[in-house]
Amino acid sequence: MSSAVPAPGGPEGRPSVPVPVPPGGHPLRVDPARLATGTVGPATGTPAGQLPVVDETSAGGLVVARHAAGPRAAVILRRNRAGRLEMCLPKGHLEGRETPAEAAVREIREETGIIGSVRSTLGVIDYWFSGDDRRVHKVVHHFLLRAEGGLITADGDPDGEAEDARWVPLADLPDLLAYPNEQRLAATALQVLDRAPELVE
Repeated sequence: MSSAVPAPGGPEGRPSVPVPVPPGGHPLRVDPARLATGTVGPATGTPAGQLPVVDETSAGGLVVARHAAGPRAAVILRRNRAGRLEMCLPKGHLEGRETPAEAAVREIREETGIIGSVRSTLGVIDYWFSGDDRRVHKVVHHFLLRAEGGLITADGDPDGEAEDARWVPLADLPDLLAYPNEQRLAATALQVLDRAPELVE
């Protein structure tokens, strides 16, 4: 886990120019200075013809509701590339001029049906992956939210990626989430609420 957030420009302070935005996506950025010299990618230089490097920013997190048996968190179930259902935290790309916190509230509402208010930051996940035509540096901002209303459902997900949404005991979440980084975020949320339970009360 890293707290680094991508700079608005290219590496070494060079400017970047926006290229077409994918549906529901965050603007992708490619350094024109390296394109002009026949190289793309990180500062070390990637030969032309290989995948260009782009940045994506997303946000999401844990929306927590009080319950007699202990706090519960809203999660989604979606299929991975192998077709297996995975339990994940709701999240998605920033839209327009949204801040990460605003995007987290919207994405959680869309994917789980739950309206939440941001109570604390949880952390930032920073990772790389490759697509068919690009190598992506992705940064995901995660927040702790208090459930304020709504009904748990994945029917409002505009992308249709969430097959189901459900409440899960927060204490069980580190063992249920599919990805280690999200498991650690759930453990962090437990620690935060152990020290400051009033955040979701």
